[in-house]
Amino acid sequence: MLDKLKAFFNERSHFFKHKYNRVLPFGDTVVDRWEKAALLGFGKNTSIYDSSLVLGYVSVANDTWIGPNTILDGSGGGLTIGAHCSISAGVQIYTHDTVRRSLTGGQAEIELAPTAIGNNCYIGPNSIIVKGIQIGDNVVVGANSLVTKHIPDNTVVYGTPAKVIGSSLKYQERK
Repeated sequence: MLDKLKAFFNERSHFFKHKYNRVLPFGDTVVDRWEKAALLGFGKNTSIYDSSLVLGYVSVANDTWIGPNTILDGSGGGLTIGAHCSISAGVQIYTHDTVRRSLTGGQAEIELAPTAIGNNCYIGPNSIIVKGIQIGDNVVVGANSLVTKHIPDNTVVYGTPAKVIGSSLKYQERK
């Protein structure tokens, strides 16, 4: 059985290398990203890598790309992601945390709050969005950002913690 799996992986790896010039983890060579998105009830033309972890209630609209090694945590009240978004590799989006519970020796409850990302958003690689955050439409979150506050429409943010650095309207005006 192991030899057959190795041969299968080798065959699929050669296919992806030749056709797309990429080598993927085993699960991503087997699982179709669009089929996985459909199985999860995500919108039309949305894709999600097999290496992505999805917990609880997560709703994703049409035409959204969810990159590899992401965490979409909807276990604390639901996570909503709009249409035409790019959720880059390594992004973590949460709807709960255990900070107070940990600091009180288990006496405090786990804190829960829904999180939402609007339409036409780009969330840069390895960014983290904490529970309860609302991100508006047409937002760019730069790579490696920690989003701890709500982000209004048409905004570019980056940093740890993420801070507004400009408007996303300039990106929309480019031709």
